[in-house]
Amino acid sequence: MAEPLKNRYDFVLLFDVKDGNPNGDPDAGNLPRLDTETGKGLVTDVCLKRKVRNYIALTHPADQDEAENYPVLTDGKRYEIYVREKAILNRQHQRAYAKYQLTPEEKKLPKDVQKAREVIGAMCANFYDIRAFGAVMTTEINCGQVRGPIQLTFARSIDPIVTAEHSITRMAVTNERDLEKERTMGRKFTVPYGLYRAHGFVSAHLARQTGFDEDDLELFWEALCKMFEHDRSAARGEMATRGLYVFKHASELGNAPAHALFDRLTVKRVGDDVARSFGAYEVLFDGQPVAMGQQLEAASNVTLIRKC
Repeated sequence: MAEPLKNRYDFVLLFDVKDGNPNGDPDAGNLPRLDTETGKGLVTDVCLKRKVRNYIALTHPADQDEAENYPVLTDGKRYEIYVREKAILNRQHQRAYAKYQLTPEEKKLPKDVQKAREVIGAMCANFYDIRAFGAVMTTEINCGQVRGPIQLTFARSIDPIVTAEHSITRMAVTNERDLEKERTMGRKFTVPYGLYRAHGFVSAHLARQTGFDEDDLELFWEALCKMFEHDRSAARGEMATRGLYVFKHASELGNAPAHALFDRLTVKRVGDDVARSFGAYEVLFDGQPVAMGQQLEAASNVTLIRKC
């Protein structure tokens, strides 16, 4: 394991979408999520975490391939993904018990405190997303609960969004009885353009409990910067990370309130034209732009770093 975290971090993530649906709402016919009072678009924290998980799995395929058959957990495999498509969670939990040759009792952790810690620790050590985001693992095979050091808010668009509805057609048919139909009609919804802002927090104290280390953190920053590059689809149009602004505190507990730092990073419209690109906005910290890779003193013992 690399160096444990010794600093608190707060960060601002900016990303945009053009002619796509960044996060459909299944309760509203897959329309883009919306704050109905303000008209601003929303993207859930769960959606963003999914993209981070996908990036980690993409960059560490060997760990994922080995996990397909649910082998006993072994040391050294630190980048498996716990919440993945069609994963059977009870089988994941069984692997931790098998590592220590323990027999699980239905819905209960081992009564021995040390054994319970070993089971939870094995899950943290092997699964990146548990180390990072935490997990509730209290299923029939109980592996406890873990509170992750990384927390994300919903992303909210800077301006109100407009949902465009498009009719689409398919020339092929599903089966023989539909041969007389000329085409099948469908619909898709897009946002012409939207710039979204999310806030995040990294706790050094909780990182120490899960084993989330400096290498894990660097991989997380990398995932935030590159996750949209490997998540292309017709539904999502063009999406890109436009800025990752990280506030690094000099201590584990932090040296300034997160909200006070966030308030100083502003995103403003440039001109009066309808926004259809990132160029319609400017991002300023205390009224000044922050260049890629630039570091500056944001407050006493707090450094602002633009990662991407």
